[in-house]
Amino acid sequence: MGLLSFNKNGIYCEQADVYIDPWKRVPKALITHGHSDHARKGHGHYLCTHSAKPVIQHRLGKKMIIESVEYGQKVHINGVQFSFHPAGHIIGSAQIRVEYKGEVWVASGDYKIEDDGISEAFELVRCNTFISETTFGLPIYKWRPQAEVFEDINNWWYENNQLGKVTVINAYSLGKAQRLLHNVDASIGNIYTHGSIEVINDIFRDQGFDLPDTHAVTSLQTRENYRGALIITPGSSLTSDWTDRFGDFTTAAASGWMQLRSMRKNRSVDRGFVLSDHCDWDGLNETILATGAEQVYVTHGSTKIFSKWLNGKGINTKIVETQFTGQEEGIEKSKESDEKSES
Repeated sequence: MGLLSFNKNGIYCEQADVYIDPWKRVPKALITHGHSDHARKGHGHYLCTHSAKPVIQHRLGKKMIIESVEYGQKVHINGVQFSFHPAGHIIGSAQIRVEYKGEVWVASGDYKIEDDGISEAFELVRCNTFISETTFGLPIYKWRPQAEVFEDINNWWYENNQLGKVTVINAYSLGKAQRLLHNVDASIGNIYTHGSIEVINDIFRDQGFDLPDTHAVTSLQTRENYRGALIITPGSSLTSDWTDRFGDFTTAAASGWMQLRSMRKNRSVDRGFVLSDHCDWDGLNETILATGAEQVYVTHGSTKIFSKWLNGKGINTKIVETQFTGQEEGIEKSKESDEKSES
């Protein structure tokens, strides 16, 4: 198959005897980022970026052996050269470049080419073979610039604040929540977060990432504390008794899936903001063409349609079945389940 192959354990480099984002237990794992469909428990040894390590260590536990490297730092394993390059997906996320005897592959993990202001900005890496996600690999998915989306979010929160309403936004605890926090107008009012998000916030603050002051939602607060505030929480809490403490509140979800009216209805939210940490249709096409790859493997999402499209443009493209899910766009479990698996 080439320098990298796909087997029951994941993406494998036989020459170096290491896996990239393996979904079953293996001795050595290179990890693109901290979402749990990419960073799983039980591997013998982990390697990731410096900025991804603290949150991965938190999620997997102190017993896991995790080493980290700078972006662009070259690591040699049995003659194979590996390096991690910014993927723009979330803080610490990386594409993994693999080179051996002049052949270059890039495993992109999940990626986003728009600079969100807090994640390390996407870096284009040229290669012979590119492994790409296609979470939003359909022409209907075309994102507006995030500045426009955040203007809408801030205007909505401000209107609610003036009415004394609580503004509740559903966002994944790792990545989307911090992107929201970094870009909302914190001068509008107080900001509270679900406990699972606040733990992640503190980890990133300790690393020097710029986040506004937030408070974890606890039983000590009253409805008066929440009046006019913004609350960011995983989606599952919106369907639980957790929200009863807020009094008069209105809800929204921030996700690429909000492009679909049916998904907004399924989430049972009042508003849907189209804000994804993945590439849209144009972003996928732009990136793949710019890599110069003669061969592309597509994983999870709209693989059939996207692979047919690329093949029609003369790019040799194949579908690979993986256990990656594009997870940050999904509905996250409650805090109790969160602490066990974050799945």
